[in-house]
Amino acid sequence: MDIGKLPQDMLAQLVSRVKLDPRVVVGPGIGEDAAVIDFGQTLLVAKTDPITFATDRIGAYAVHVNANDIAVMGADPKWFLAAILLPETATPRDASAVFDQVLSACDALGISLVGGHTETALGIDRPIVVGCMLGEVKPESLVTTAGASPGDTIMLAGRIAIEGTALLAREAPDALLSAGLTEELIEVCRDYLVEPGISVVRAAKAATEAARVHSMHDPTEGGLATGLAELAAAAGVGVEVEWDMIPILEGTAYVCRALGLDPLGLIASGSLLLTLDPSDAQAALIALDRAGIAAAAIGRVTCSDAGLKLRRDGKLVDLPRFSRDEIARFFAEWRR
Repeated sequence: MDIGKLPQDMLAQLVSRVKLDPRVVVGPGIGEDAAVIDFGQTLLVAKTDPITFATDRIGAYAVHVNANDIAVMGADPKWFLAAILLPETATPRDASAVFDQVLSACDALGISLVGGHTETALGIDRPIVVGCMLGEVKPESLVTTAGASPGDTIMLAGRIAIEGTALLAREAPDALLSAGLTEELIEVCRDYLVEPGISVVRAAKAATEAARVHSMHDPTEGGLATGLAELAAAAGVGVEVEWDMIPILEGTAYVCRALGLDPLGLIASGSLLLTLDPSDAQAALIALDRAGIAAAAIGRVTCSDAGLKLRRDGKLVDLPRFSRDEIARFFAEWRR
């Protein structure tokens, strides 16, 4: 199989086999970012995600990616567990560096590292961190991807493909140099992982405190286009988005153009999809702006029979579909 997420139809078939405890409020499903379990006056929100790229920042990366999926449920990320697998070539200094990154990122977000596992593993050539984040939310404050409704405004906080741009600059600088990018621009793109960064925790909190958000989703593998498709699948709706309103950093545009990649399909941690009533959109935009977070209304939720649409160059066309993330496609072709 191709590297990356399993195709939606295959994943749907697999999760259809799951039998859920009656206390599970949100279980495994297309588009939902985390599981939710009823603990009475509070809901426990749980997520696990592995990290295999950006090995020099892998500890912090694992914390932020997992915290994002808790935050987009309207919850506060609280407790983190990490399984840290190191290659046989790793040194004690390497182990300490990953651990320190995890602790630093947890401290920055007010999260406690409460457990996990660390080992030197056979057959891997780079560190791997599998994170498990737990959080909590009051039942009335829970937000799910399935909450989107026809007529909602679709907003995007942050810029698209920040994560993919940074990973390409870190993992394939020679390809970018060969394509004509300067070392200075590649260095700027490498640092996108830190600034503007891949965390959406502050964005989710700012939006939900200012407005009644119907749904949130963290577009990751497959980029914004796949994130929109997942949101639509979870809620049983259609979407119509405006290409000209989608914010993209200059470095991302250069990297995608140089490598022949579509930024709509490039892994996108660092951006946050939200839907809400149009009357609440301005309040959310103001709150995000006050928090120093770029945001824009990029489209609207439609009925399911309208499909997934993109308005570009004055024409309404089908939103691109990606069988795998553009970064996975690039690496598969580049390494041949």
